[in-house]
Amino acid sequence: MKQGLQPGRQEQMEVTVTSEMTASFGGVEIHPVLSTVTMVYYMEWTGRNILLPFLEEGEEGVGGAITLHHRAPAPLGKIVTFTAEVIEVSASRVICQVKAEHDKALVGEGTFQQVILPVEKLYRRIEEMK
Repeated sequence: MKQGLQPGRQEQMEVTVTSEMTASFGGVEIHPVLSTVTMVYYMEWTGRNILLPFLEEGEEGVGGAITLHHRAPAPLGKIVTFTAEVIEVSASRVICQVKAEHDKALVGEGTFQQVILPVEKLYRRIEEMK
């Protein structure tokens, strides 16, 4: 990993909640609000955006762990801001504090850990699982 990634670095992403993002199972909407699954997706994406400029050629970051507390609903049409902030960095790991919030509430918060691996090792492992 390239030098320079330090605790405190942040990335943000704004997303408007659409019907494709709501809590649903098997195509049946359960609640017209941002689903936990979708929240995890955007938290990971925001955390990945922090890591991308620091990956060396031949390296890749993969999700290693995520913890999340869903705190409040984000209804259809609500603009949600996702923030990832680096809290720990090592040669092979980056941990971010992540949160989702809108104008009325903290929607969710947690941590997201990325593991940095050589691309060759990653794809060898994928092949082993086939």
